Amino acid sequence: MAGSENVPRRAALGPLEDFVGYHLRRASHLFGSDFARAVEGTGMRQVLFGILSVVSANSGINQGEVGRALGIKRANMVSLITELVDLGLLDRQADADDRRAFALTLTGKGADVIAECLERLTAHEARLLSSFDTTDRAALIALLRRLEALES
Repeated sequence: MAGSENVPRRAALGPLEDFVGYHLRRASHLFGSDFARAVEGTGMRQVLFGILSVVSANSGINQGEVGRALGIKRANMVSLITELVDLGLLDRQADADDRRAFALTLTGKGADVIAECLERLTAHEARLLSSFDTTDRAALIALLRRLEALES
C-alpha cells in the first residue's frame, strides 16, 4: 500500500487490552489534558473547578462537606479553600451553627469564573465526545457513577 510506510506501527497492548483500569487511565489523561487547555488563562485546575462547582450548587456549604462530596482529604481542603479565597473566588464565613466550621459562598468573581469555565468545558466535552450520541453519553456517565459508588 503506497504511503503506508510512513504510518507508525502501533504495538499490541497484550493483556492491557482487556483491563478497564488501563482504558480509564488513558481516557482520564485525555480529558485532564484537554481540560487544562480548555480553561487555560482562567487560573482553574480540575480540583479548584470541582470545589467551585460544589459551592455554586450548595451555597453556604462547609469545607468538610465539599471535601466529602469530591473525595478530597480534609488536610488538603484547607489550603485549597485558602487558595480560592485568596483569588477572590470564594467567601469564607464562620458557620452560624458550628463556629468551628466555615460556610462557603461564591463571590461575584467566582460566579463569573464558573460561568466562563462552564462555557469552555461544554465545548471541550462536546469535542471529545463528538462520536457519542445522547444515549452513549448517558450510558457512559451511568457506568462511571456505578464505579464511583464503590468508593463510598
